Amino acid sequence: MIAVVRLILLVLFFIFSTIAGLLICLVRPFHPNNVAIFSKWYGKVSWIFGLEVEVRRHNGEFIGQPCVFIANHQNNLDLFTISGAVEPRTVTIGKKSLKFIPFFGQLYWLSGNILIDRQNKNRALGTMLGAAERIGRDNISVWMFPEGTRSYGRGLLPFKMGAFHIALEANVPVVPVCMSSTHEKIKLNRWNNGKVIVQILPPQTFIREQQNIREFAQNIHQQMQSQIQQLDAELGNDYTADNIKAKE
Repeated sequence: MIAVVRLILLVLFFIFSTIAGLLICLVRPFHPNNVAIFSKWYGKVSWIFGLEVEVRRHNGEFIGQPCVFIANHQNNLDLFTISGAVEPRTVTIGKKSLKFIPFFGQLYWLSGNILIDRQNKNRALGTMLGAAERIGRDNISVWMFPEGTRSYGRGLLPFKMGAFHIALEANVPVVPVCMSSTHEKIKLNRWNNGKVIVQILPPQTFIREQQNIREFAQNIHQQMQSQIQQLDAELGNDYTADNIKAKE
């Protein structure tokens, strides 16, 4: 019964938020703050799933400068959890195919997000270079999931290099965003599904003289992996990669 009520509330939210979002986008299409506003809407309905989401910012403050945010990508519920951490003047980079999802796809595009064609490497590279140029031109930040896919409890997957090349090209820092594990944690028929913590780490600046870009990416991967494990330990989660393998 609880699951049915939640699904009804979710459908109603999608209908009203999409209509309201499209109306806003018709008035100010591609505005740099659209994504942050809509992300906050999605983040606030985490209560529908019986979740409490806490967003912890470095020094308790917004980053306040253009950067490339990189976050761990776990499952479809990220839309209602980690989305609450999206800061003003931030857009995401998503698959071009999202544009063709009825209503949501049009909202995603008109919000000002950047669409990338992963099937065409030349176009994908051009889009990334364009994103780097847009960071400087429009004074915005870019949000990416460097794993490139959902992890579904497999731990923090290896990073693709696109986000780091964008940061390098735009000459902006990388800001890691870590969310505690949610794999197998949310049950639709359970009233209280506990707490999720999103931790925004300090900006990391790539210095050419000290390391190469792959070493830089690997260091950040290790930092994020360690931070996620700390968040899981704080919450009593046992959804780390080692435990998943043990269960298998």
